[in-house]
Amino acid sequence: MGYCSRTQAALLIGERRVSVHGRIASDPEAPIRLSHDRIEVDGILLQKRPTIYLMMNKPRGIVTTAADEKGRDTIYDLLEKGHAWVGPVGRLDKASEGLLLLTNDSEWAASITDPASHLDKVYHVQIDRVADNDLLAKICAGCLVEEDYLRAKEAKLLRHGDKNSWLEITLDEGKNRQIRRLLQAMQIGLLRLVRISIGPLALGELKKGAVRPLTADEKLAMGQAIKPGVQNTPKKTTGACR
Repeated sequence: MGYCSRTQAALLIGERRVSVHGRIASDPEAPIRLSHDRIEVDGILLQKRPTIYLMMNKPRGIVTTAADEKGRDTIYDLLEKGHAWVGPVGRLDKASEGLLLLTNDSEWAASITDPASHLDKVYHVQIDRVADNDLLAKICAGCLVEEDYLRAKEAKLLRHGDKNSWLEITLDEGKNRQIRRLLQAMQIGLLRLVRISIGPLALGELKKGAVRPLTADEKLAMGQAIKPGVQNTPKKTTGACR
């Protein structure tokens, strides 16, 4: 209903502040019917809130969480004070930057993060060496890391200096810290990681730390990319990356 996150909802229920048809709710997993059931928090009837879809250019050093036990700045510090609740669609760790989506539409968020969607996510990555075709091929071939096989769908060289390179790496999976863990396992130093697109949505010229709503065309394009039955089947890579 766009009121809060699943974690916050479970806490409210645990504090006996939520009722369904006048009876205190005790099980966060209990099924309900949104079209029929009367849900209240602290005696106030919940109404389904207008859906919100945002794009943020997350800066480095900001954590993707509502509250941080260490007192660090969070993505919510970038929103206007009093902004309606929205949750991140997936995550970027503290050292990562770039495109982050936020919404109060939990079904839309789940469809984007669902591994079955195979939405391409594109990153610009700076590494501590000059990349050649062999290294790009190894990134695509991947390796086993802690019983998890990590690989890139595509990797290509954007530019390089004397001692470092910028790569464009495309993923079609949503594994935790996938690029960082893969490069670390290959003993490649990661200097910067910037996500520039998710499916058809591109960061474009959005300034660092800025937030804007998705346009109607962007929302439509994402819906078409994740509609049921339409998936980009990942291709096996042999030899050099595409």
